[in-house]
Amino acid sequence: MALNINSSIKNKILRSTRKTAHYIRLRFFSNCSEEYQRQNEIFISEQKRQRDTVGRIEKIEIQYEGLLEKTNLVMNKNISTPFDCVRHLGDKVRNRSVVALINQSSIWHMHKPLPDSCVLDFLHYRSPNTSIVNKVFWRTCSFLLGAIAYNAFKSNVKLNLHSFPSPNVRSGSFVYDVQLALDNWEPTKSELKVLSIEFIKFCQNEYPIECLDVEKNIALEIFKNNPHKTEQIPDIAAHNGEKVTLFKVGPHIDISRGPMLPNTNHIGRVTVSNVIKLNTDITGTPVYRFQGVALPRDIMLNHYAYSLIEDRARILNSGRIPGSHGTLNEDNSFVAHITQ
Repeated sequence: MALNINSSIKNKILRSTRKTAHYIRLRFFSNCSEEYQRQNEIFISEQKRQRDTVGRIEKIEIQYEGLLEKTNLVMNKNISTPFDCVRHLGDKVRNRSVVALINQSSIWHMHKPLPDSCVLDFLHYRSPNTSIVNKVFWRTCSFLLGAIAYNAFKSNVKLNLHSFPSPNVRSGSFVYDVQLALDNWEPTKSELKVLSIEFIKFCQNEYPIECLDVEKNIALEIFKNNPHKTEQIPDIAAHNGEKVTLFKVGPHIDISRGPMLPNTNHIGRVTVSNVIKLNTDITGTPVYRFQGVALPRDIMLNHYAYSLIEDRARILNSGRIPGSHGTLNEDNSFVAHITQ
């Protein structure tokens, strides 16, 4: 009898958990397709315009200097990307490459066209200089967390993405700050689990992560319905030759200095660990800090060790708290030097 009772209880708990997850999925089903469509039409149109203005195709010489191989490639100036180059070097190099290294001094997004001849190498998760790769991974996770948060709520819950601080692996979590029309929301474990599942499902789509430098007016048009982005854009452009660097993953577009991972398939284990209401002076609805932790697909960690990382990621991240005074003032230049 005891076994039957325990089995019955387990079945009830299982049914309840499934029902809760189903309810959360319905509650967390966003209706942002129209805004996505508007933004994507502008992005794709500008991307096409820039490609059409390249004009006469000029050739550039790319010297690949890998650990075990050296190769010269002839590519197209302002058209060919590091990812185009790495496709000539075999699946192993292509699949593991996180970010390009130009002339041993600057890092470059894998899908960003190359403007001139250069010496090219590729950094990966087991490269000697892991701090650069870790920052690229962490930055991308924050970017993706913004996409998950943006898609998480029904249209009747007003939401505006604010920003995310520069990547700091030592902080214990990647974050995205979101203004959300929910008072004193404290997500349950089930809700956090659903957010984590949606994060994983999103990455399993294997979206390439595109980038595009645009004029300030284009960026303002794309983000005209987000008051935080429109406030940040002029300052970002002023520090970057009146340009703003945008990244696109699937239908989601955001602002970042970059570079990012080349594809969401680099993301392996991931947990949305906490959502914490921040104490800020930003007017309107509350600002929440979404926090998470993740591992690259090729990095394995036992359950106990990963649970310790998850525990740390639940603590409020001490990264810059957004405020009403001052805008996001990060250096938005695309090329980040190896010494940074």
